[in-house]
Amino acid sequence: MLKGVHDEAEPNEASGSVLDEIVREAARQMLAVALQAEVSAYIDAHAEEVDENGHRLAVRNVHHNEREVITAAGPVPVRAPRVNDKRTDPATGERKRFASAILPAWARKSPRVAEVLPLLYLHGLSSSDFGPALTQFLGTSHGPSAATITRLTKDWQDEATTFNKRSLAGTGYVYCWVDGIHLKVRLEQDKVCLLVMIGVRADGTKELIALDDGHRESTESSLDLLRGCKRRGMAAPVLAVGDGALGFWSAVREVFPETREQRCWWHKIGNVLSALPKSAQPGARKALAETWNAEDKDHAQAAANVFAADYGTKWPKAAAKITDDLDVLLAFYDYPAEHRIHLRTTNPIESTFATVRLRQRVTKGPGSRAAGVAMAFKLIESAQTRWRAVNAPHLVALVRAGAVFKNGKLIERPDGSEGGDQQVA
Repeated sequence: MLKGVHDEAEPNEASGSVLDEIVREAARQMLAVALQAEVSAYIDAHAEEVDENGHRLAVRNVHHNEREVITAAGPVPVRAPRVNDKRTDPATGERKRFASAILPAWARKSPRVAEVLPLLYLHGLSSSDFGPALTQFLGTSHGPSAATITRLTKDWQDEATTFNKRSLAGTGYVYCWVDGIHLKVRLEQDKVCLLVMIGVRADGTKELIALDDGHRESTESSLDLLRGCKRRGMAAPVLAVGDGALGFWSAVREVFPETREQRCWWHKIGNVLSALPKSAQPGARKALAETWNAEDKDHAQAAANVFAADYGTKWPKAAAKITDDLDVLLAFYDYPAEHRIHLRTTNPIESTFATVRLRQRVTKGPGSRAAGVAMAFKLIESAQTRWRAVNAPHLVALVRAGAVFKNGKLIERPDGSEGGDQQVA
């Protein structure tokens, strides 16, 4: 019997190069097949459109010149198929053109590679370092130059400015999360404090509402942000979730007084534990979980009273952090139970910036605050495509319409009828 003998030596650079080549070749073949299938579907869709001689108006026309596309698998050579489309637009008289959704005519790198650039900038990589870094990672010497990165940074700043000036009329955000994110990136003298606001539309989808360099988490900065949103047509959210230390709350009471408040439990627990000795923190954390995980508001209030009784005598400041804010800590019980996991914390914002907070570092030489905001905007923009809708999205519209919930259950619909089943009629 023959047995395969495995080389127990450590993998060398050559074997790694072979593996990379195999991956790139597979990517090239799959991309070629996908592009051919896309063209075939386009031609088949217009097969019945013919000229006066019965010839098809949309036919294949060999290939474009080969170009190199930078992908997550490295540089992949591509020869995209061409289409000769003789059809004309009856409205404009112009020739119609085939446009690939897989590989646009201008594309030289995949969107995933483009997403890496703002992340690397936020991590502290200077523009002159992008080329060598991507060359090593992607295995190509055709990475973006320092001038290209500088131009992209300027473009992204313009995109962030345009985003923060867009109309918000008709958005109808039901819930929103707000937080101040501190980034010590590329600045020697001062760090950026980003005021970030993410909202939930009536269909349950999440999206970025606003992003601004607030310099500090102050009432003035929050007022500027909220007034700008209201001026652009944003209606008052039903519920806002945020950290109790924010100047946001004073601002929201002035700009959107009808919006209810929910304090973030993640921040609150951290504040309570910081007021306790380490020996008392494990027990306190468990006791607090009994409050925010309680099945209804009555049990949550009872658990909070127990916490205050157990810890208030020796550590009154820690207990007061819960008892003084109990109403706004338990506001989420007045909304659908399915939404509790979303409303108790500012995790939708925290999770987006978790990677940056873990890996950020300060580089030598000051950078632009505007560039830092633009990079953060691009980071959120790329992350937003992966955000999931809130649980039970059909209930969000009911909340916006004024339905009444008690301990997470629908008890009165907007038309005044009783709740019962929580499905939209």
